[in-house]
Amino acid sequence: AILAPQVPLAYLAARVAVARARRGEVPDWGPMFARLGNIADLLPRRRDHFRSPERAQSWFEWRRHGRSLPALVGILLPFELALLFVAGNDTPALVFYTLLGVLLTPPFMAAFAAATVSKSNPHVSDSYGVTPFMATRPLTSAALIAAKVKMTIWSTLAAWLLVLVAIPLALTLSGTWPVVIERASQGIEAVGTLRAIVIVLLGFSGLLASTWKQLVQSLCIGLTGREWVIKSSVFLALSFLIIIGPIAEWIIKNRDVQAALWDALPWIAAVLVCFKMATAAWIATRLHCSRLLSDRTLVIGAACWDVVVLALYGLLAWLVSTPHFPRYLLLLVAILEIPLVRLSAAPLALAWNRHR
Repeated sequence: AILAPQVPLAYLAARVAVARARRGEVPDWGPMFARLGNIADLLPRRRDHFRSPERAQSWFEWRRHGRSLPALVGILLPFELALLFVAGNDTPALVFYTLLGVLLTPPFMAAFAAATVSKSNPHVSDSYGVTPFMATRPLTSAALIAAKVKMTIWSTLAAWLLVLVAIPLALTLSGTWPVVIERASQGIEAVGTLRAIVIVLLGFSGLLASTWKQLVQSLCIGLTGREWVIKSSVFLALSFLIIIGPIAEWIIKNRDVQAALWDALPWIAAVLVCFKMATAAWIATRLHCSRLLSDRTLVIGAACWDVVVLALYGLLAWLVSTPHFPRYLLLLVAILEIPLVRLSAAPLALAWNRHR
């Protein structure tokens, strides 16, 4: 509903622009910004060189991909928060759903931004390969992946900064702050102040991590440079989206299937964890044998991953203190939630692409 009014406007703008371009009427926007350019030339600039090739590559990745996610989020935020200003939309339910949609916007749009982040070069005709400029850069494949990871972190933080600034501003201008405060007070009375703070921080951290995860989880596929791998992954993702609806409806309507899945949930999680850890061990062995990562980097990375998993498990064990969820199931969930395999496979994928 929010995007529907923009479709005819975008169609008309594209039709007029393409018709003019086919007649050779391509506008020159240079003179419009000439004065701004002259003013910018008068301002003092830093002439320092980059301290290392890694910093230069991080800057280059930010200029090429880093601003796409904040731009997409910034475009949608005004239309979503405008619902708070509609007469009659100040009820708790509508305010809650509006804020929920705003909070889910960065992870949702990150899935679209990841399509360009995972490409080795979006500006070449063979978008699956790498240009000679990228293949011969004086950087290892691991350093190139590290630059992309740093870019995704800054892009995620920039997008969420827009959200954290826009929400209080919209609530203040629309006069819906009392509704949010009242609901927050009820939640604090129900679970306690400390637990409520932890739940809010955990939820925000989960949304932040989910946004970043959406940006980096497809790197290992897009950087392979193999057309069949990329198209097969897209086909599998679309097939999953097609069949998940009927399967979910069948599970919801069948109580016996729900009971069977609930009983088999620990076994399913255990099998997924075994598969994940076996794949991670194989990838670590390949990284060690190919010398893409040093032994120190592998050990530090594994230790950091263990610390994050144990921290998430401790929070879940403290929040979900009920016999319906055994502690080992919470540990399995923590292991599955923290990304490891696809992020670790990204240097291997890029090295495979650069040396094909």
